Amino acid sequence: MLELTMATVSGTDAGATAGMQMADAPSEQGAVLRVGRDRSVCRLVTPDDWLFVSRVHLEFRCGPEGTWQLTWLRGSQPDPSSEVRLVSGEYAQPLLYGGTVPLPRGGSGEVVVRDRTGPRSVNVGFYHEV
Repeated sequence: MLELTMATVSGTDAGATAGMQMADAPSEQGAVLRVGRDRSVCRLVTPDDWLFVSRVHLEFRCGPEGTWQLTWLRGSQPDPSSEVRLVSGEYAQPLLYGGTVPLPRGGSGEVVVRDRTGPRSVNVGFYHEV
């Protein structure tokens, strides 16, 4: 099972977790959880006016043997207006626009989507239960 929690944070909320949402999916091949502004396909949805987040921004997909991967989906613009960073324990790495990384099996962490133009972020915590 992959469990996600999402909080949207603006500069005025510094440190507060506004709009907390949760979603989960079994660790079965083909399971998908999406984050973005499009309510019709995303399980975790950001505010409509947060344009630094694409309609479908992040995709968590389960592959063979219950392993999960994270993809920053390319949007309609050639250059993103956000930055995405994966943090797990002491380990932190930027995620490339259009890139995919594996999530630690049985691990936890956070994916941070930061607006390049203002003090706003989307923080998606993950926990992979094996």
